Amino acid sequence: MANTKKTEHINAEELENEQTAVEGTEYNEELLLTRDGMDKLEQELHNLKTVKRKEIADRIKEAISFGDITDNAEYEDAKNEQAFVEGRIITLEKMLRRARLLEKSDEDDHHVVIGSTVKLKDLDMDQEEQYTIVSTAEADPAAKKISNESPVGKALIGRTIGDQVEIKVPAGTLKYKIEAVD
Repeated sequence: MANTKKTEHINAEELENEQTAVEGTEYNEELLLTRDGMDKLEQELHNLKTVKRKEIADRIKEAISFGDITDNAEYEDAKNEQAFVEGRIITLEKMLRRARLLEKSDEDDHHVVIGSTVKLKDLDMDQEEQYTIVSTAEADPAAKKISNESPVGKALIGRTIGDQVEIKVPAGTLKYKIEAVD
């Protein structure tokens, strides 16, 4: 039995290390978040603690009612999901402890900072694009939220309306003009 606990502990530790690598930040490093990003993390944590934990507990209880748990796939699946959820709860709690909320000030109106939505004109393709600059923890390229640590994000931070920016990316060089900053 003690051996099983040790294995579970190692798996939880490996999961935690993997999740920290995904976050892209060190344990004690401050995590910059926009209001939207902070709200999403808090909502996810609340949902995991109040809804998901109960659902998994019900699944485990039902699987146990089937009898012998040694070859019970339902039980194993529920226990694995429980371990994942508990690991995610730990990760979210650590992220929120390190979080610092970014509030845009009036003087940031024309400069690109984390939390800015930037309207760009692609000078080569003559197309407009819009991105919101966020921290690594909030990045979601599909939603046009790019990290301040990405090549485009790094190049835009501190710039202002009218600036032209050349950005080296793996696919070549992008040339943008900043049309608007919100």
